[in-house]
Amino acid sequence: MTAKPPLTLYLAAPRGFCAGVDRAIRIVEMALEKWGAPVYVRHEIVHNRFVVDGLRAKGAVFVEELDEVPDDRPVVFSAHGVPKSVPEEARRRNMVHVDATCPLVTKVHSEAARHSENGLQMVMIGHAGHPEVLGTMGQLPEGEVILVETVDDVARITPRNPSRLAYITQTTLSVDDTAGIVAALTRRFPGIVGPAKEDICYATTNRQAAVKAIAPKIDALLVIGAPNSSNSQRLVEVGRSSGCAYSQLVQRAADIDWRTLEGVTAVGVTAGASAPEVLVNEVIDAFRERFDVTVEVVETARENVEFKVPRVLREPA
Repeated sequence: MTAKPPLTLYLAAPRGFCAGVDRAIRIVEMALEKWGAPVYVRHEIVHNRFVVDGLRAKGAVFVEELDEVPDDRPVVFSAHGVPKSVPEEARRRNMVHVDATCPLVTKVHSEAARHSENGLQMVMIGHAGHPEVLGTMGQLPEGEVILVETVDDVARITPRNPSRLAYITQTTLSVDDTAGIVAALTRRFPGIVGPAKEDICYATTNRQAAVKAIAPKIDALLVIGAPNSSNSQRLVEVGRSSGCAYSQLVQRAADIDWRTLEGVTAVGVTAGASAPEVLVNEVIDAFRERFDVTVEVVETARENVEFKVPRVLREPA
């Protein structure tokens, strides 16, 4: 029998589920236990097909808009947050609704509302069309939030009053890219008000730092996550910008292109904040079928954050 080639797998830590994702999934599971199936979920609860399919099998029904939900069934709002108009409509229809918005996204919503009350127009750094961006911009009246995606966008915006601005950011952005945009904003608008504590969440920051730590050691990086997961896509970009030219997103082990990994001796593996550990183990097992694998964990931070689920789910039915 031909000996398997040796390979070191550098496993980034932290990786995978963050506290906000874990809470959102528990909310759907607890809603199903409390009210029975079906429980409706507006938008994917988190951006991961494996997770969504698992909840669908238990009785969750995923929809894009509230008008697809019957009045007499409970609805859960996704971890990414929703525009203010959505819970208002749910209340108008007397619907049972549970908000699974990540508390760190809610913090950004509160910042935006507070600055607006103080007469400041908001600049939001984020990706157009992303559910979190739509939800955050939807906290304020139209025109009160200006979206910028790049440094170049900063030069093009025309705020109502350049001396009365504040900025917020999507929670899942690249730390380095965002720093460049913030620098451009402060150069053009020296009086712009920033958040007391940065909006990019601890989990996004920690996962990017772990990728930076393993990038110099590896020939290739695999990021386990979904194509529509912002934090997973940012991990791919961070891998490339940190010196690992082959940095790829895979949803599952079946997506790995083994031909491109011929001859490699060191591979990094991480997972976006909405990817479960079972998929990481699946990828490791796939490598063990083809290589003589040594696993090294590279830990750059420890996370012990936990968010409570809404009280309505902790009360008896």
